[in-house]
Amino acid sequence: MNIFDVVGPVMVGPSSSHTAGAVKIGYISRKLLGEQPVSARILLYGSFLTTGKGHGTRKALVAGLLGMQPDDARIPQALTLAEEQGMQIEFGEAQLKEAHPNTAQLFLQGQDGRSLEIIGQSLGGSRINIAEIDGIETNFSGDYPTLVVHNQDQPGHVAEVTSMLSHKGVNIAYMQLYRSSRGGEAVMVVECDQEIPKEGIDWLKKVEGVKKVTYLGHDTEAMDKGGTVR
Repeated sequence: MNIFDVVGPVMVGPSSSHTAGAVKIGYISRKLLGEQPVSARILLYGSFLTTGKGHGTRKALVAGLLGMQPDDARIPQALTLAEEQGMQIEFGEAQLKEAHPNTAQLFLQGQDGRSLEIIGQSLGGSRINIAEIDGIETNFSGDYPTLVVHNQDQPGHVAEVTSMLSHKGVNIAYMQLYRSSRGGEAVMVVECDQEIPKEGIDWLKKVEGVKKVTYLGHDTEAMDKGGTVR
């Protein structure tokens, strides 16, 4: 525990979970998409749905999608700013089962035709968890440079990813593996201590059996398969 766990984050209030956490969910979703979305369908669940209006949760999620951080003074004007920038926003109720009470489900569409589905959870104290990407379980905080690889569930892919990271001098902090079924679609979530060089990401995109590569960097915007660094 550090001092920020005690006193809370630097933020525009009123709530570290419903406001600051919501901003971070929107911000990381934007980075994972790789660009500012042109449209966003935002579905709220639990406390986000019932008390979020008073805590500014809707404005906070949109502020994150606009690239704002939790301490940005423009957060209260986020809905107006999104409209001025041509972003189409739709809100609704998420139909989820046994989800965390502070959950948002985002369906994003980018200008270049990219689409992304995110389920984000606000855990309190501005800490968040990205629980799903495109319907596949993930579970990561966004506090580290994070590589998400969608691939065919077959031998060799884990070794290829770890070998690339070793070759680039990148240390793995945490690694999680998921799959929909044996031989079906699998997902690797790799949180790293250093940024992953662009050439390593580009190499992974070309590996046989790899369907999609998404990178959440702290110094660069996200990249996905076929995308560019922004």
